[in-house]
Amino acid sequence: MKRLAVVLVLLATIGVAAQKNEGPRMPKGPKMDMTAEEMATLQTKHMTLALDLTKAQQDKVMKLNLEEAQLRKEKWAEMKALKESGEWKKPTSEEKFERENARLDQQIAFQAKMKEVLNDEQYQSWKDMRKHKAMHGKKKMQERGRRG
Repeated sequence: MKRLAVVLVLLATIGVAAQKNEGPRMPKGPKMDMTAEEMATLQTKHMTLALDLTKAQQDKVMKLNLEEAQLRKEKWAEMKALKESGEWKKPTSEEKFERENARLDQQIAFQAKMKEVLNDEQYQSWKDMRKHKAMHGKKKMQERGRRG
């Protein structure tokens, strides 16, 4: 009887210790502490190293990255304000569709602008980089047990 009790306690202890502790659901991340200009500068420098951009291309890409970063910061601040005020509610399917449609339209426009700035080889490398980054993000979300 004592052995059975010891085995049960041991199994319960192992079961509790094996639980994942993932911390908060949506960590803010270090990039949201930066300004839009800082994010755009870092992104542009990363792209310059990866794609071997000329000075003229760097200036154009910096402008595009700055627009993207400002838009991201605005959306993030808007959602944060809604959540802090308590007015945030789960979006309906129509709102989700509209938000996703607007996001995709914005990505298509950004991609078209990048195609104008980059040559064919750079553009293909840029698309491959984005694809790799998207797949890596999807993998991370699956590891955390979120969507993806």
